[in-house]
Amino acid sequence: MSPFSILNIISIWVVPSLILLALIFAYFRGVKVFETFVEGAKEGFGMSVRLIPFLVGMMVAIGLFRDSGAMELITRVLAPLIRLIGIPTEVLPLAFMRPISGSSALAITAEIMNTFGADSLLGRMAATMQGSTDTTLFVLTVYFGAVGIKRTRYTLAVGLLADLAGILAAVFICNLVFK
Repeated sequence: MSPFSILNIISIWVVPSLILLALIFAYFRGVKVFETFVEGAKEGFGMSVRLIPFLVGMMVAIGLFRDSGAMELITRVLAPLIRLIGIPTEVLPLAFMRPISGSSALAITAEIMNTFGADSLLGRMAATMQGSTDTTLFVLTVYFGAVGIKRTRYTLAVGLLADLAGILAAVFICNLVFK
């Protein structure tokens, strides 16, 4: 039996085994599993209802930004500076959209891969950017909104700096490794 088939078997059984282990542990601790599950589901449903206004606001803002042509205008204005740094202008829309919306960034990544190929420098750079950054504004809106935090202090600045570091690192490493 090859190591890959052993890992395949293990990966199939890890999650069900962990769930079973948690149920056994809860039983011996005297936890009423079903009642606790129902209570957690009730809290989750209430949380999702409280998040709807934040999600709608974020989706409207993303749609306005994208449909207004602001992203194209910013890309055109910054293109000469971006080329000096070594960032291809084709991935610039991804760099702007990734901190805002994961689904929009994924669509841009797919478009880059369809246009230039998944194994091209741009395709690999887009994939690396996608994996090296996060949807900072979305995360702050949803998670901070869910728990009622109104003053985020340095969170936004640090999150966007981390995204910038991920974008620059993706460009640098892909140019180093794949060029």
